[in-house]
Amino acid sequence: MPVQPVEKVWMNGELVDWENATVHVLSHALHYGTGVFEGIRCYETSQGPAVFRLREHLERLERSGKIFMMEIPFSVDEMIAATHELIKVNKLKSCYVRPIAFRGYGEVGVNPEANPVDVTIAVWSWGAYLGEEALANGVRMTISSWRRHDPNIIPPAAKVTGAYINSVAAKQEAVHKGFDEAIMLNSQGFVAEATGENIFVVRDGEIFTPPLAAGSLGGITRNTVARIAADLGNPVTEMQIQRSDLYLADEIFCCGTAAEVTPVREIDGRVIGPPGPVTQEIQSKYFAIVRGEDEKYYDWLDFVSS
Repeated sequence: MPVQPVEKVWMNGELVDWENATVHVLSHALHYGTGVFEGIRCYETSQGPAVFRLREHLERLERSGKIFMMEIPFSVDEMIAATHELIKVNKLKSCYVRPIAFRGYGEVGVNPEANPVDVTIAVWSWGAYLGEEALANGVRMTISSWRRHDPNIIPPAAKVTGAYINSVAAKQEAVHKGFDEAIMLNSQGFVAEATGENIFVVRDGEIFTPPLAAGSLGGITRNTVARIAADLGNPVTEMQIQRSDLYLADEIFCCGTAAEVTPVREIDGRVIGPPGPVTQEIQSKYFAIVRGEDEKYYDWLDFVSS
């Protein structure tokens, strides 16, 4: 889905014109993948734009940087204020928010420590990541031949730019085979996650998801779904999931900031079926929450004042 330009981007504490939001060709992150980032959504509500779990996302950005010894030169509060300012100046009612901190221009070489840490935040209008049809009727997935990287190769707890070449390879493979998305196994053969989403399996009415130790990112939306499920009286159980568990599931859905809560209707030619009752209930509650229709979860909404 093409990015729709807006007026301003926040870069290192300043608002700059969209077309001038550029970096040097010798930026360290371009050559070595030394950047950490987040994906966040802002939804239109009856009380104006509201960013979903903004603080939690930016705190994870800080933690990602810490893993790679990258101290982000702006506080979480400063980045929250910048996000609010950016949404207001671009006059957006809903949008996608992309903060990224990366090693910029300085020295070229594997050691990044002589290079500055640059921080930018961009916002733009963005619809359903996997498509509106996917939200309603589900996606077709395949088990990728590419394995999720081992935690002692690239720690999955960090949302680091360089790690996503793994997801890119799996996504391209899936699309070229005619699927919408790929599911990745870890080096032991257990399910880790999709290329940018966490996976949930429903069997006999119970909900299961891989543990973080399987190699999945500790997703903010994953946490949200677990809270919703528990509040609905159907808590999520973490367990190792085999590929055959996917083929035999009653329901499967994936979730992430971009994908939101998306049903899976088929995996490798095995038909899972249309979105089931557990998936539908969680998806419905999720959208009610992010759109400000459930006051119980207002603490997850960061309302952008006019």
